[in-house]
Amino acid sequence: MKKKNERNTKGRIISAAWKLFYEQGYDDTTIEDIIFESGTSKGSFYHYFDGKDALLSSLSFLFDEQYENLGKSMPDGMSAFEKLIYINSKVFLFIENTVPIELLSRLLSSQLVTKGEKHLLDYDRTYYKLLRRIITEGQERGELRDDLPVNELVKDYALCERAMMYDYCICEGNYSLCAYSGSNLPRFISFFKK
Repeated sequence: MKKKNERNTKGRIISAAWKLFYEQGYDDTTIEDIIFESGTSKGSFYHYFDGKDALLSSLSFLFDEQYENLGKSMPDGMSAFEKLIYINSKVFLFIENTVPIELLSRLLSSQLVTKGEKHLLDYDRTYYKLLRRIITEGQERGELRDDLPVNELVKDYALCERAMMYDYCICEGNYSLCAYSGSNLPRFISFFKK
């Protein structure tokens, strides 16, 4: 029970922080704002995070909530390839509609300079587990190539997504991330097909 409460507390802090970052901007959001919005305490905040900058890497937590929901609600009858395109379009639409470009840019740059955990590369994340499940099923059903290990295809897929997010950031979001991915990701990962 304690583990679930800890996860709920941390999740409330993260959700409150990203809501405020979106509404007020990162620079104008204080730790006190986050504590108030999350209904937690200063002690709880500092138990999970060293400071506001530590929250930047927690964006992957919000992405994983999306992936968890998608893993449970994916339409039946889709091929593994279609599932990969589907989860990408849903999460990129989420990013485009709810994550300011400045915050996505900060997240990606924080992963370059951090000496601690690189959350985007944490293979225990829901994201990577869902990709492994989809690709494994696709290989077992003969839809996806099986001459490459599952983890290599997972890594290639994640690389494509990160590259598209990076390009979206350096272009300052002057195009639709979801539309760009919708027209390019199928081409980028077409070598997955058997």
